[in-house]
Amino acid sequence: MQVWRATAVASAAGVLVLTACGSPDGEAAGGSPAAEGETTSITVGVLPNADVAPIYLGIDQGFFEEAGLDIELQVSQGGAAVIPAVVSGEYDFGFSNFGSILVAADQGLPLKLIAPGAFSTGEVGRDVAAVVTMPETGVDRAADLAGATVATNTLRNNFVMTVGHVVQSDGGDPNAIQWTEIPWPDQTAALVNGQVDAAVLVEPFLSGALEQGAEAVIWNWAETDPEFLIAGYFTTAPYVEENPEVAEAFTTAMEQSLAYADENPDELRAIIGEYTEIPPEALEKMTLSRFDGEIDVEHLREQSALAQEFGLIGKPVDVETLLP
Repeated sequence: MQVWRATAVASAAGVLVLTACGSPDGEAAGGSPAAEGETTSITVGVLPNADVAPIYLGIDQGFFEEAGLDIELQVSQGGAAVIPAVVSGEYDFGFSNFGSILVAADQGLPLKLIAPGAFSTGEVGRDVAAVVTMPETGVDRAADLAGATVATNTLRNNFVMTVGHVVQSDGGDPNAIQWTEIPWPDQTAALVNGQVDAAVLVEPFLSGALEQGAEAVIWNWAETDPEFLIAGYFTTAPYVEENPEVAEAFTTAMEQSLAYADENPDELRAIIGEYTEIPPEALEKMTLSRFDGEIDVEHLREQSALAQEFGLIGKPVDVETLLP
């Protein structure tokens, strides 16, 4: 099995500035390493979900400060919005689902996946993403989603291909799914009000919808691949070439953050409560992703094949070109 572990490498809905190290007068510039006591300022695009919690936790624990990085986090609605901001140089790094990264690579954008972001738990019935519906809709199984109106946060991401895969495996026609784009915070209301038949939700929105009476029909990531890489942190090839030590520092700090998150779920839940509006009782019930793990090239190839099969990309992507 060929695996790659995140190792050192040689528009916004809101903005949250988290200073990992003070002293703006000591800021390092360009690709030069920060000297002792200095910092390099970077901007990272993230999403308003639980899967980015490790980077918040890592900042809180001082991992990025130790690496000489001063981080500004900018919150976007979906990975498809983060990618162009990274490519344009507005953000230095970004967090995106791997499906959207494949779409960008298919379009010739020079992205580099430099750290894993989150993995599926692999457990059907207790994962961090599911297609949910209200009992009265009559959508009782995957095949019933054919012809249904299904909400997703963005239209070109790994939801389309994984939900399509599970529907097809159950004998339904994935091309008959009526996808509609609705921001995650608004999807549960749309579901309860009958605006949509189903919604693909991630934590913490998934737990909230289940609390309001929604029922899970399929667990699209876990049913597609128990080792499913949900998302990762990325930058561009030119950025890595011009700023190798900054990329190395970010990857090292991110690895520490992911490992710490896996080992300290209570702290992880607490920090999710700080940057979301999830009440404490819901946080306790929320399922957490698996964060610390290896990126398996073969699993990425399988995602590339699914992305092509379900129309996200026109041709297979050589996923090894996405790795540093």
